[in-house]
Formats: sequence, structure tokens, C-alpha cells
Amino acid sequence: MTMPHAPFSYLASLWIQVTGTWCNLTCTHCFNSSGPKDPWLRSLDADAVTAAIREAEELGVKEIYFTGGEPFLHPKMLAFLEAGLAVAPATVLTNGILVREATADALAALAAKSRYSLEVRVNIDDVDPELNDRVRGRGAFAGAMRAVRLLTARGLLPIVTATEISMGAPSTDPEQGMYARLRRMLLAHGIAKPRIKIIPVFRMGRLQPIGTPTLLSPEMLQGFDFSTLMCSETRVVAQGGSTPARSWPACRGRGSRTGASGSP
Repeated sequence: MTMPHAPFSYLASLWIQVTGTWCNLTCTHCFNSSGPKDPWLRSLDADAVTAAIREAEELGVKEIYFTGGEPFLHPKMLAFLEAGLAVAPATVLTNGILVREATADALAALAAKSRYSLEVRVNIDDVDPELNDRVRGRGAFAGAMRAVRLLTARGLLPIVTATEISMGAPSTDPEQGMYARLRRMLLAHGIAKPRIKIIPVFRMGRLQPIGTPTLLSPEMLQGFDFSTLMCSETRVVAQGGSTPARSWPACRGRGSRTGASGSP
């Protein structure tokens, strides 16, 4: 069967998977199976990251995201952020556990001297520490909240990012929904200007409804506006993805190998 593909139009967003699937947590809902033992995708070396940022700059990248695994496990993470911020607004996605006083100071210094904005997303999946840690691991809630407080104290206003996994079905009462509950919790912890991003759970594998799957075909995409697809303007760089940015290929219907991937 011929797989459909979408043309690569321009580079708006670059995602750099700096630590591959190496993480200090083993979250039950992790879509790329990150964890502390035997990561199936290794960390990037410094040359690969700086080369990707340089080529992305040549292509007019609008924003750069640093992720993993847990990006702050990489010893060069702060240097990567500095390089990224010289080119475009940058965001780092973290569980927050490794963000201590020194790291928070360094992040604040980077943000203060950069011409572009620095965003830090910290993952919290439930307002109840016990329920959160069932998903993310013991101590995850305390570590994340410490990071939020440290960053907030330095004026960085981190974005608390939550996945709709442990709070049950969405409530019809907006005051009982995930966003409202997280906001109340953050205010109670002294976070005067809470910023929250809610990410839905994507059905995968056994979570999909029972039935015969339908594969995407080129015929289904006839007349489709490919510019609406993330893969027409976003690329991921990870270990093993050495394709130069200038020749990043079109994304294919079933996804392509990391490094020329259609979406983060």
C-alpha cells in the first residue's frame, strides 16, 4: 500500500530530544517509554544539538523546544538553552525534579539577557500528591512544586502542564475541571499568577476502540490542505536523526524515523 506524505513547507518549530528516552522518572502514561534504565534512544551530543540549532536558524525557525526524557539530565542543557535563545524563543519541558536553586538562578539569568523569551513547562498530573505520584513516581509532586516555586520567585512564571489521565472523566462543572483544580492548588501554594496547559490523552494501542483499523491512504487526502498539518512545519531532532535540516523530507502517513519526524 502506498503511504501518503505531506510536503515540508517551512520550519516553524524545532523539537530537540536532548536526552532521548533517558529520564529520572518512569511515568505510566509516557508515550515514548522514557525511564532511568537502558533508554532505547540515547542522548544527543553537543555537536548534534548546536548543528541542529544552526541549521534551524538558517531556515527561519520561529521557536525551539527542548525535551527528552528529562532534558536537565544532560550536562550541557543550560548551554543548549543559551544557544537556542540566541536564535528564537525557547521552551524546555521538564518534570522539575532537577531544578534546584542553582539551576533556577541560571535559567533566570538566561531569560534576562536573551532577546527572546524563555518558557519552562513543569509537569504535574494531579492536585493530590499521592495520586500524582502514582502516575509519575514517588516524590514527583514535591519536586515539581519546588521547581514551580523557585522559578516563580525569579519571575519566570513556569507553565504547569497536566495530562488528563488521573482526574477521571471531564466534569461538566467548570469549577471542578482539571484547569480549575490546578489553578486553585497553585494559588493555595502562593503562585499568584498560575499558568496552566492541559494536554489530552491520545488513544494508542489497546486504548483504541475495538474494530478493524483503517489506514490513511493518499485518496483520503485528495484536496486536503497539508499546511494545516504540524508535520508540514515542525521537525524533531534525536539520536540517529542526522539528516541535514536543509533536506528534511516530507512526512509520511505512518510517521518517519526520529530525526526527520513528522511531529514531536
